[in-house]
Amino acid sequence: MLSSKARYALRALVELAREPEGQITAGELAVRADAPRKFLEAILLELARRRIVISRRGKFGGYSLAREPHLISFAEVIRVLDGPLALAPCVSRLSFRKCDDCPDLATCSLREALLRARDATAEVLEGYSLAEAAAGRGAELFHESQSE
Repeated sequence: MLSSKARYALRALVELAREPEGQITAGELAVRADAPRKFLEAILLELARRRIVISRRGKFGGYSLAREPHLISFAEVIRVLDGPLALAPCVSRLSFRKCDDCPDLATCSLREALLRARDATAEVLEGYSLAEAAAGRGAELFHESQSE
């Protein structure tokens, strides 16, 4: 499940991607992302450490994206804040480990479904960038799926 930390981060990053000036204060980002300011500031600090945003101090300070919005995927942000996309560690590509309660990976009756879920989730989230979200592609995709 997506944490509130990741949701607030994604909302704030989409707002940064939409900003023509490229820089927004933490207070303004909190308003636009409908996020608690102090919580969002802590999230932005982590994103700055991971080089997703750039923080500038001072009177004309604020936050901006460290890279072009089309180069930052939802998957990258979620992994930074929530960890692996996989539902279980035994199907994670980046943080693989055997599940504590699993006697044998080869005969696990859950693993195939979890692998498929991981692959489908990763495909969507790695293929969806801040630029697409800022351009409103999410609403278009939602309406397309609803009409099918």
